[in-house]
Amino acid sequence: MHTSPLDQPGTGDAGGMNVYVVEVAKRLAGRGVEVEIFTRQTARDLPPAVEIVPGVTVRHVTAGPYEELDKGDLPGQLCAFLSGVLRTEAMYDPGHYDLIHSHYWLSGQVGWLARERWGVPLVHTMHTMAKVKNLSLASGDKPEPVGRVLGEENVVGVADRLVANTDAEARELIDLYQAPAERVTVVNPGVNLRVFRPGPKDVARRRLGLPPGAHVMLFVGRIQPLKGPDVLLRAAARMLAEDPSLRSRLVVAFVGGPSGNGLARPSHVAELAGELGLSDVLWPAPPVPQHELAEWYRAADVTVVPSYNESFGLVALESQACGTPVAAASVGGLRTAVQNGHSGLLIDGHDPAAWAKALRTLVDRPALREALAAGARTHAASFGWSATAARLMDVYAGALAGLQCSAVGAECR
Repeated sequence: MHTSPLDQPGTGDAGGMNVYVVEVAKRLAGRGVEVEIFTRQTARDLPPAVEIVPGVTVRHVTAGPYEELDKGDLPGQLCAFLSGVLRTEAMYDPGHYDLIHSHYWLSGQVGWLARERWGVPLVHTMHTMAKVKNLSLASGDKPEPVGRVLGEENVVGVADRLVANTDAEARELIDLYQAPAERVTVVNPGVNLRVFRPGPKDVARRRLGLPPGAHVMLFVGRIQPLKGPDVLLRAAARMLAEDPSLRSRLVVAFVGGPSGNGLARPSHVAELAGELGLSDVLWPAPPVPQHELAEWYRAADVTVVPSYNESFGLVALESQACGTPVAAASVGGLRTAVQNGHSGLLIDGHDPAAWAKALRTLVDRPALREALAAGARTHAASFGWSATAARLMDVYAGALAGLQCSAVGAECR
């Protein structure tokens, strides 16, 4: 409800979830499953429906003003959004939809009510959870509101199946939300291995205008406190303070746009870089399509993911698929997305000194970088969206079978 799969990931509220929905929908369509994606209409000139590929249709639902709304204002548009979804279903013969898969808690609220109306199973994926985020807030970040916590608890209570991205997320659903273990299934997200694949570093740098002999540290994603951009900048400043000679070849690249609490200070990265004396090594770039993003990964020596919380961390997986190792915070799904010591480095906490030490290790030890790059390619190759879609098909089948058992009063196993 709060972001469209047609939006460019990396700015606003568009991120890994957008990529997930599009990639999974395409793979499901390839397996003969017709997918309709409902999202809030954010511009007057958007058509009622857009076909992404044969079998995948995005439907724009009018719910509130067309201009972008803050996520905090969207609960007030739940009824309008639900009404649009129900009106669409009413155009068809009864039984048109077999199953609902909702993403994020706002859509889960709509999915819950549609489930009751249509008599079909509800499968839900959280992607992020308020209780988890509130346990590890970044400096300057705001806690998630009580209303979201209650909404998530409601969805967990009614969903027929809950899909967790990792084992860690499954444990959080069970421990923090009291989700019944038998209704929680782990399905790892994937990566588009046709787009994100290794390529010559020098060619990528030439295309992007980056210095050929530089040491490039790359940040990709939405610019907001949760993602930890300050951690990378402060670590880079510490590296330069310890070794001023590094300045002539260091590049700190940011590819993304402001989001969430970061919208209040859209120029925060540039301002902090100026305060830390990093303006000359900062390379900012706007969000870019996947094929160009792959070039950034290939051009980098390391992709830095200092997030305070990640349900999975698709950026880390995309980078590794391109053969670029990752330095990531040892939190949430990043512990699954990155194989510590094999495809990258996992760093405990967010102390810039610890990050500077780890990143400096990658500068000083090119042989280690090469070994991690090889491990990154191998690790990422085990993740593919086709496998994700196949696993989800099993979840859907289980949810449908469970509903049939309930209908006849049988014991389901």
